[in-house]
Amino acid sequence: MPAAPRPFSARFTLRRGRPDGKPGAWVWLAAWGPCGLSPVAPGTVGTLGAVPLFWLLRPLPLWLYLVTLAAFVALAIRAAEAAGAYWKTADASPIVIDEVAGYLVTMALVPWSPGGALLGFLLFRVHDVLKPWPASALDRWKTGAGVVADDLAAGVWAAATYAAAVHLLRAFAGCHPATAFWCLELLP
Repeated sequence: MPAAPRPFSARFTLRRGRPDGKPGAWVWLAAWGPCGLSPVAPGTVGTLGAVPLFWLLRPLPLWLYLVTLAAFVALAIRAAEAAGAYWKTADASPIVIDEVAGYLVTMALVPWSPGGALLGFLLFRVHDVLKPWPASALDRWKTGAGVVADDLAAGVWAAATYAAAVHLLRAFAGCHPATAFWCLELLP
């Protein structure tokens, strides 16, 4: 008789251990709801899950956006710590709240637009995967703070790359608000 299929949440290949009991609110927050439970590319799905939050936060004045981001980072660290204990590994693949925080860092100085959100998403994912220094060094710090910190560093790199891309578009491609409509939504 074939074995019964494992439930969806048990299909993950984690580095160590199986969870004991049902996940609590901190674990669900760390997984950013269902985003972290994606069987394929949970980090990418988690980053996609951050786009609506950015859309909601973007109308805030910059100072309030940054204060909200700081509070969110503190919440993310606590959630990642709790979820790491639940999944018995500090950086389990279902933990994607760090991607949400990193994306919000990437987009801190970018106005809302579909093109801007997409470019920020792509740049953040590239930097999160490549982990340029100091993200690579922070990635080795296996605590809730380390799990979030490497994505914050990747977010800073992605934000710098975004700003450089906008500068290059303005300088060399004629992308200026007064002369080119095709790239207006990428410009801050």
